[in-house]
Amino acid sequence: MRSLLNVRPPLPVSDAFCTAQDAELLVQRAEKGIVHRNETQISDIDKRLRLWQGDITRLEVDAIVNAANSSLLGCFIPHHQCIDNAIHSAAGVQLRLECHRLMQEQGSEELTNSAKMTKGYNLPARYVIHTVGPIIQAPRPPPPVQEQELANCYRSCLKIAPYVVAVWR
Repeated sequence: MRSLLNVRPPLPVSDAFCTAQDAELLVQRAEKGIVHRNETQISDIDKRLRLWQGDITRLEVDAIVNAANSSLLGCFIPHHQCIDNAIHSAAGVQLRLECHRLMQEQGSEELTNSAKMTKGYNLPARYVIHTVGPIIQAPRPPPPVQEQELANCYRSCLKIAPYVVAVWR
């Protein structure tokens, strides 16, 4: 199923498809297990932030951050191990459809270091904040301009975070 979700273009789906997909993704979510907010580490920098190292698609939190590509449509490579693929696969086709709608409204690709918010759909997280970071050529250290772009990604996500709380509550 994941491969099909990965390669599927952002075209409309039937309610029956969504119902069947959602049921399967909820089973997969239960099998992976959910990590609750109180199981994550509180940040030393800001007590309102929590840190997690692991499968981000298991987090039951207000929002997770997706390192997105500039189309915001997710990774189309079946079973690719990038976070963009993992998030879109666990959320279901609705996420790609919402991202497509946002990009159609915007009329252009997402710029590096900006952020957009969508629903989480079948994720335990209520929302996903998508940000496009610089393409860093590891193992070389990033040049200062890319360091600044990456810092701006964090700032953009933190700037949009209050809207997550406002929408959710």
